[in-house]
Amino acid sequence: MTLQIDEKDLSKFIVVGDRVLIKPKNQLDRTKSGLFLPPGVQEKEKIHSGYVLKVGPGYPIPAIQDTDEPWKDRGDDVKYVPLQPREGDEAIYLQKSGYEIEFNNERYVIIPHSAILMLIRDEDLFK
Repeated sequence: MTLQIDEKDLSKFIVVGDRVLIKPKNQLDRTKSGLFLPPGVQEKEKIHSGYVLKVGPGYPIPAIQDTDEPWKDRGDDVKYVPLQPREGDEAIYLQKSGYEIEFNNERYVIIPHSAILMLIRDEDLFK
């Protein structure tokens, strides 16, 4: 099941918590020997890969309250443990953990950080 989103600009999307927005790579429609695969075979694969587009802030850490120090500013700002993926990384992830969305006739997947098995980071890719 895919969620259809009628927004015009991907930059308005805000990924929350420990979630990651991924643009899946185009799956091969043939085997290495040249046999054509039906579409259902690719969808049933457990592991997929794609490019990281947006990353959530991370795992929230509750604010520590120092009751012994009344002069300190008592900001209720939530702090986060950051996630490892960065925009532009290639991610190898578990398909079952993801949620598909469709935006501008393109397919995207929102997955939790725990579903990412491996990241491939090429610093020279976007230079």
